[in-house]
Amino acid sequence: MTALATPPALTARPARSPRLLRWLVRLHRPALLSWIAFVLVVGGLLLWLGGPLTDASAEAWKQYRACGTASCVYDAGAIGRYKDWYTYTTIAVVAVPALVAAWSGAALVSRELESGTTQLAWTQAVSPARWLTAKLAVPAVLVTLGSGLLAGLHHWAWSNSQGRIDTAKNWYDLGTYAANGTATTAMALAGLASGVLWGLYKRNSLGALVGSLASTGFLWSVVAIATPHLWPSVTTVSSLTHSVPAGSGIVVDQGLVTSTGRHLSGHLCGSTTYGPCKTAYAKLDAVSYYNDHHPQSHYWPLQLTATAIILAVTAALTVTAFRLLKHRTGSAPAPKAAAV
Repeated sequence: MTALATPPALTARPARSPRLLRWLVRLHRPALLSWIAFVLVVGGLLLWLGGPLTDASAEAWKQYRACGTASCVYDAGAIGRYKDWYTYTTIAVVAVPALVAAWSGAALVSRELESGTTQLAWTQAVSPARWLTAKLAVPAVLVTLGSGLLAGLHHWAWSNSQGRIDTAKNWYDLGTYAANGTATTAMALAGLASGVLWGLYKRNSLGALVGSLASTGFLWSVVAIATPHLWPSVTTVSSLTHSVPAGSGIVVDQGLVTSTGRHLSGHLCGSTTYGPCKTAYAKLDAVSYYNDHHPQSHYWPLQLTATAIILAVTAALTVTAFRLLKHRTGSAPAPKAAAV
């Protein structure tokens, strides 16, 4: 690997933090303004969704439940608009980590390494480590505030629909679960750290873009698969006369309980009121269903556990990025100001 040369000592005064901050903001002004615009637009849509759209849809459902005839007149358009905009805003909030990873991977570090802007920064008595700290700190604050605000607004908009809109998403719906909690904000920070690491490693925008998106998507997938196993589940046992096992939420496992208490995963046929199912259950010596699941009370334990894991990965990615930068630039100290 080609080492990044550390610039020779200069006689310039050490760059102060406000000066470095102004330089970074000026350099990435288009991206920062785009992020602020994104947060404002999506935040405004979520306020609209949780307020007027939810109220109109709830009123339409009230009209629908009140008439109960084939000639019922109700505002179907209001129901459709709520459903559509809920989907759009949920996708926007869940996509935040990918957007952050793409930007940080394609522009935050790799583009400056390609163009040589880093050399200019380091000749202003800014050490590589200090440069990277500033590059991470400012976006990290903005990403945390912006994504946290959007997640909070999404949770508020979703909460306003509960018990009022018949087709409102359940808390365990995949998109709703992700957009309502802290894990998405943590994942955005992981995307930022991943993009910076790939930018230092590849030092070209395209390679860093692909790498940061792939690694962030992989981490998101692993967390989604592991989520049901991050907290002890609750087991509900119910009669075979039900068509499905009782208990709603995030399902970990379902199946049959035999007369000896053994759990047979799967093998679900339906209610014993249906003859073939009754026969099949008799052959398996099944006496009831079991359902290992997470009820709504487990939402925050699952979210916070996932958030802690993602933040730990983010910290590891950040440490790796600093070590890689040190390896590439050598251990030479930062330029010092000349004695007066």
